[in-house]
Amino acid sequence: MFFSSEMQNFTTFSLPHIVTFLLFLVLCFGFIFFSNKLKSYQSLIKWTLFTILIVCELTLHTWLIVTGSWEMDDLPLHLCSFSTYLALFLFFKKNQKAFNLLYFIGTIPAMLSMLTPDLEQQFPHFHFFEYFLHHSAIPLSVLYFILIENYRVPKRAIMTSFLILNMIAVPIFILNQLLDTNFFYLARPTEQETLLSFFGSGIWYYINLEIIGILVFVITYWPMGRLMRREGKKA
Repeated sequence: MFFSSEMQNFTTFSLPHIVTFLLFLVLCFGFIFFSNKLKSYQSLIKWTLFTILIVCELTLHTWLIVTGSWEMDDLPLHLCSFSTYLALFLFFKKNQKAFNLLYFIGTIPAMLSMLTPDLEQQFPHFHFFEYFLHHSAIPLSVLYFILIENYRVPKRAIMTSFLILNMIAVPIFILNQLLDTNFFYLARPTEQETLLSFFGSGIWYYINLEIIGILVFVITYWPMGRLMRREGKKA
């Protein structure tokens, strides 16, 4: 339940996987439906999410080091790590541009990471709990900022955030070439079979990444656009 060589039989859409994902969805819908009542617990929710994010990030690397599994590819430079940094920053300081980017990379991408996870260890292994807890806390943090701190995202942020992400991806791509790593999955698809496995190879892999990326940004904006129209705000 702790060592990296144990319980390496994770199966996508197995019962533990489905139940865990459904629990996450229940938390999300509960957060949305009871958001007005939860505002009186703002401080508790804020620092609980903050603690979960930072503890998950630290314990993951501690576990990798203790079990002798840490590799260069485990540097905290993956997309979900960037989402974590943005959320931690926003818990301390309001910043609209930072939230815009977090909104797009911390919702559907984190949920897709849970739906088709790049994970080997099965329930009840430590890494199973850490992985899903960490990836759940990211979109829950996004909901917190929207529902409790009243952040909104303008429509123009679709393209500006997408361009910012691509600008970040350039040095990440170069770093991958230098270190033989796969941050942002820019070098190749995941080792486990995920949605990225269907993106092809070579130039088509990158073309599909860009197409799906902008499509995900547009889809992600849809509920925000609806919310702002309902509130009578300009999207």
